[in-house]
Amino acid sequence: MKTFNLEGTPRTDIGKKASKELRKSGFIPAVLYGQQPVELPYKGSLMPGEKIVAIGKDKGIVVTDLTVSFEGVRKLIYSPDIYLVEIAIKGAKTVKAILKESQYHPVTDDILHLDFLEVFDNKPVQMEVPIVLTGHAAGVRAGGKLNQSMRKLKVQGPANAIPEQLAVSIDHLELGKVIKVGELQYDNIELISPKNAVVCMVKMTRAAQSAATTASK
Repeated sequence: MKTFNLEGTPRTDIGKKASKELRKSGFIPAVLYGQQPVELPYKGSLMPGEKIVAIGKDKGIVVTDLTVSFEGVRKLIYSPDIYLVEIAIKGAKTVKAILKESQYHPVTDDILHLDFLEVFDNKPVQMEVPIVLTGHAAGVRAGGKLNQSMRKLKVQGPANAIPEQLAVSIDHLELGKVIKVGELQYDNIELISPKNAVVCMVKMTRAAQSAATTASK
């Protein structure tokens, strides 16, 4: 994956009023979720903006409230590509993360909130990766029409093993045939999308059907 550099500022005032004022100033409230569990009760020190959220009776994760600028994340949000995000938290540390969720205003479509998940080389993450069809389908050459049903596949694996795109070869795809998720396989990652889901297919057009009928007579 390509790397996206982002600056974040710890946020201690997390009320609705404060968030509204941030957005007016061109900033977006965000949360960074840690992935490495910590023991409870937590005996370590916390930086500004950090807090511990329990994930069990004796385990928790570090959650950091941040602000990021709209200009800083614009190319990350409005891009078809996926990125490993390096967040430089002012006065604290730099972490590697992925963007897990973006919340938008239902009317204006303005960005309201962003959720990031910290990633580590030894811990798998789940992401949606764009699909790229490669080659020329045999069924299309025979007069069919290619239809791509899925644009992304959900995968699981180490962040440094997840590719920017997943190539799907369609050279062998005949008229009326489909490629399903369960037929695909990639090194070092696992496909999480339903195995029976159709990635693409070559539909039989009227012209191709007519030609096939004529040829059979």
